Amino acid sequence: MEKVELLEAVQKEEENIIRWRRHFHRYPEVGFEVENTANYIAEHLEEWGLEVAKNVGRTGVVGFLKGGEGKTIALRADMDALPITETKETDYQSENIGKMHACAHDGHMAILLGVAKVMAFHRKFLKGSIKFIFQPAEEGPSPGGAAPMIDESVLEGVDYIFGAHLHSLYPVGTAGINLTNMMASTDNFSIEMIGKGGHAGLPHESIDAIALVFRMYQEIQLMVSRNNDPLEPLVISVGTVNGGVATNVIADKAVLTGTVRTQSKNIREKIIQQLEDKANFISESEGGRCNVQIERGLPPLVNHESSSLMVKNAATKVLGKEKVFILEKPNMGAEDFAYYLEEVPGAFYWIGAGNKEKGMDYVMHHPQFDFDEKALINGTKIFIQTLMDVWN
Repeated sequence: MEKVELLEAVQKEEENIIRWRRHFHRYPEVGFEVENTANYIAEHLEEWGLEVAKNVGRTGVVGFLKGGEGKTIALRADMDALPITETKETDYQSENIGKMHACAHDGHMAILLGVAKVMAFHRKFLKGSIKFIFQPAEEGPSPGGAAPMIDESVLEGVDYIFGAHLHSLYPVGTAGINLTNMMASTDNFSIEMIGKGGHAGLPHESIDAIALVFRMYQEIQLMVSRNNDPLEPLVISVGTVNGGVATNVIADKAVLTGTVRTQSKNIREKIIQQLEDKANFISESEGGRCNVQIERGLPPLVNHESSSLMVKNAATKVLGKEKVFILEKPNMGAEDFAYYLEEVPGAFYWIGAGNKEKGMDYVMHHPQFDFDEKALINGTKIFIQTLMDVWN
C-alpha cells in the first residue's frame, strides 16, 4: 500500500474488524428483514462522522464520506444471511436458530466498516468521496436488494463501484478476478403441457401430457448441445417434473421447471425465446397446448476491464504478484452486484479466505461454512489501495 500511515491504521483496526464480523455472525438476519444489522452499521458510521441514509431500498444503509474533487467511488457489502441452521460450534456461532451467515456476508460488512473507519479518521487522503453501500437481500427474494437501492438513486454521482466476495475455496492470502465476464444470469422457467386425459388402455383416444413433457426435456438437452455455440457458457437444468394421478390414467397435465444460466445477454434472450417456441411447437403438433412462464432473474455479472485491472494492481500491491490471479473461466453462480455494473464502471472479485488445515474449506451455503479471518484485513487493504489508485 502506497500510504504507510494508512497501512498501519488498517493493522490497528484488525481486532475491531474481527469483532464486528463475529457480532454479525452471531445475529444473522435474512432477506430484507435486516433491521438490527442495519441499525448496528448506521450507528457506527454516524459515530465516525459519515452522512448516513437509512431504509434505502427498504432496509439498506448508505454512508457518505465527503472528500476532495476527485472521483466518487462506491463500495458495496451485502448484509443478509441464509435460512440455514449452523452446525459448526464456535464461540461466535449463530444465536438465531435457522439463520446463518453461510456466504461470508458477515465478513463483507466487517471489511467495509473497517474501510469506513480508517478513511473517516484519515481524511487527508480523501482526494475524492466514498459511498458505502450496505445492501439487504443479495440472496433474495428476487430480484434481490441491489435493484431497489438503484431505484432510490444510490448510484447518483458515483463514478466507479467495487465489490468483493470472500471465497473459502481460494486459500487465504490470494485474490482472483475475471477481467470481464464473471458470473451468470439466472432465469427460472415453468412449462405446463396440457393434453387430453383418458384411459391407460386407450392411449389413442388421449393426448399424453407426460409424453409432451419428456419430448420438451429432450429438446432442452439439444438446445445446449446442438443449438448453442460450445464456446459460449450455457446451463439449462430441469429441476422438477410432475404429472399424473394414477397408473391407469393418462395425464392431461404435466409440468417441468428449471433454470437457465448464461454469460451472454444475447444468448439469454435467445434461449428464453426458444423455450417458448419449442414448447408451443411440441404441444400443438400433438393437438395439445402449453403454458410457459418465465421468471426473470439476475443479469450476467460483467466486469469493466479497466476497473478489473485497477483491482488486480491494487491486490498485487497488497498480497504480492504471485498471489493474485486473472481467472479465465467465469462462475455460473449469480450475484445481484450485476445490476450496479450495468449502471456504472466497476468490478467484482474474489478474496481468498480458505484454510484447509483449520477446516475452513467448506463451500459457501454449507452449514459448516467458515473462513480464515486473516482474509478480513486483506480485503480491507485491497479496498483502500483501490481507492488510492483510482484517485492517483
